Amino acid sequence: MKTEQQQATMIGLDIGTSRVVAVRKQNEEETVQAQLNAFVAIPYTKLTESSLKRENIPHSVSDGQLVVYGNESARMADLLGREIRRPMTRGVLNASEPESLRQMEELVGSVLGKPPAHGTRLCFSIPAPPLGQETNLTYHEATIKQVLAKLGYNDVRSVNEGLAVIYSELEDSNYTGIGISCGGGLCNVALAYMSVPVLSFSVPKGGDFIDASAAGVTGELINRVRLLKEESFHFNGHFTDKVQQALTVYYDDMIQAVVLGLKESFQTSRNVPKFGRAIPLVLSGGGVLPEGFRERFEKAVAAAGLPIAISEIRMARSPLETTARGALIAALSE
Repeated sequence: MKTEQQQATMIGLDIGTSRVVAVRKQNEEETVQAQLNAFVAIPYTKLTESSLKRENIPHSVSDGQLVVYGNESARMADLLGREIRRPMTRGVLNASEPESLRQMEELVGSVLGKPPAHGTRLCFSIPAPPLGQETNLTYHEATIKQVLAKLGYNDVRSVNEGLAVIYSELEDSNYTGIGISCGGGLCNVALAYMSVPVLSFSVPKGGDFIDASAAGVTGELINRVRLLKEESFHFNGHFTDKVQQALTVYYDDMIQAVVLGLKESFQTSRNVPKFGRAIPLVLSGGGVLPEGFRERFEKAVAAAGLPIAISEIRMARSPLETTARGALIAALSE
């Protein structure tokens, strides 16, 4: 996976349900750009448009409305008592959102910035099919390539999201181990041996599942629950607040689903090699950020009795950037 110094621009792009993250490398210089993968439409006035421009808030004008997209859309929606709209759901383009393609172009363009120079190579993440299902990801992958081509990117390839985590974090084990990305729409899992993918799957219980489930039992807006989760939620507390208590319940549900998915896939797959030694497991994505998550996950793994020995369970160095950095390594390795 080690490469010679590259003069051309290389980009790793994480196209997630919750966030779009780009890591750009030219020579030895790296830059990172990220935006929330969401938008909200608000009434158009020249004054509001001028205010958004002064604050450099990404937006566009569509059908007589201002469409605020990216990081500021959640705050704007919260102030207006609305839900944010999502171009993607469960790891793929949202078929029920009529603005999904247009907003994906806006969001991806905003994190990629200036048009690509000659020789630019880009690698973007795609999810794995849900465990036990033969979901067809062809449309999603092909459409993202079309969006990138429209933005001027033609030297493009894709990489499995869980495998990108392994590329980013497991160089010290010669890219052998388990990579898990707990995102907004899915939890993606991959196992690799010396960078060769052995198996991968996803679990359709990510941050959106937690937010929607907690909102359903507390009566709060989903967007408000998400903001509360990201601002203050942590494990190992005694909560009297009903939202915090509900978040704990559904986080545990997500963790159990991932761990049981690991156990089932190892037990049923014919491709799992005999490693002869314990292998590492790395956790990444926005879902792993709450304090105490790693310890909670480690206890669930110990209780499940996986058929593969795990040497350690550790957090990724920068969980929100891990997939994009792994995609960058994939682009550099070509």
